[in-house]
Amino acid sequence: MQSEQATPAWSEENSASFIAYGRFFNPERERQFEVIGDLVAAAVQGEAAPLFLELCCGAGDLAAFLLGRFPAARYLALDGSPAMLAEATRQCATFRERLTTRQFDLGSDDWRQMREQPRIVVSSLAVHHLDGAGKRKLFGDLHAVLAPGGAFVLADIMRPTSPAGFAVAAEAYERAVAERSLKERGDLSMLDKLRELRWNYFRYPDDDSIDQPSTVAEHLRWMEEAGFRGVDVAWAVAGHAIVSGTK
Repeated sequence: MQSEQATPAWSEENSASFIAYGRFFNPERERQFEVIGDLVAAAVQGEAAPLFLELCCGAGDLAAFLLGRFPAARYLALDGSPAMLAEATRQCATFRERLTTRQFDLGSDDWRQMREQPRIVVSSLAVHHLDGAGKRKLFGDLHAVLAPGGAFVLADIMRPTSPAGFAVAAEAYERAVAERSLKERGDLSMLDKLRELRWNYFRYPDDDSIDQPSTVAEHLRWMEEAGFRGVDVAWAVAGHAIVSGTK
């Protein structure tokens, strides 16, 4: 269980858990935001009021960070969960004049025709809910909708390619959550919660059908096939990675 993509298996109960615990379960969260921000900055130079599009904005943490870092940006935040959209609106209250929220289904096509081309498309911990074919189609559609010179930045969990890879990622993920829990709570309560919720995909890859991550290599190949240039991995820790490309 990782994020909020609207599928039959996802519920508002899942959303409540994500809102409550997601920041503890996202390894090196602040560093991820910095990396995403740096990649975004490289693509918005000279833009007066760039449009940012976030797919599955969750609790709004990334939106708040990017709106704060880019004071001229306009932000369209999409999510499948009403609870997530409400929390994102609350988190981004300071930037409400530049924020628009909208409910959507990541896997559908109806939102993929946009009147204005976004300069930036970002997504964190959501696209792994699509299967391989769904990701491949999404990347092609995003390349089509993105403004020339724009960037697509994706932070997500990645499927290891071997049993050893799963084991290493599982241990590294639990270690990251333990470190965050000790730092912010002074105990291991969030590691206990991670285990209670069986949130660690790398430990329980066959638990449910919600999570369908693909490998890093597949992400890079599908992005290149879609037409993205400069496709690269900018950060990777504990089975999570940030990949990006430009149009």
